[in-house]
Amino acid sequence: MLIVGINGSPKKEGNTAFLVREGLAVAEAAGAKTALINVSDSLAGQKTPYCIQCSNPCQGNCSRDNPLGEAYDLLRKADGLILGSPVYFGTVSAQLKAFWDKSRILRKEKALYNVPGAAVAVGASRFGGQETTIKALFDMMLVQGMLIVGDGYRDADCGHQGACSHAPADQDEYAIKRVRLIGQRLAEVAAATMTLRK
Repeated sequence: MLIVGINGSPKKEGNTAFLVREGLAVAEAAGAKTALINVSDSLAGQKTPYCIQCSNPCQGNCSRDNPLGEAYDLLRKADGLILGSPVYFGTVSAQLKAFWDKSRILRKEKALYNVPGAAVAVGASRFGGQETTIKALFDMMLVQGMLIVGDGYRDADCGHQGACSHAPADQDEYAIKRVRLIGQRLAEVAAATMTLRK
């Protein structure tokens, strides 16, 4: 079982990356293999940094033999995703949006169909658009046919939408607790739904 974290921040060691790693660590402790994708690395070298729908249906031209293609190959193997973004004007970062928009080839292949996914968002203020960002992350996952997992766990509570943090994330004890619950729940749901994907 492979759980992949996606850091949608341009900062590879920032608040979003910290929280995604916290969730992955718990999933790994539950028996999953884990990997982290930094979207800024995956988009490096792209001639056009955003999707221009150069082919329809998508032929995956932008992800051939490059870091973006390597990231998508990892997603093709994923049994669960933790999708994280900082809040940029009440929604996801431009880097994450570009990475996901270019994933039309994965949608064409139904590569993420029935893969459970959870969301993490970090804002500069306590009520800084985290929930609207999480809703945007959910929409992005639903369009891929993914299953949405919240931040609840049977040994804790039913949870809410996902892990919302106020920067600095490494000092937000509540957000750390919630993302750790995501790691547990995601590993459990990924294991329980394996037959839907294989």
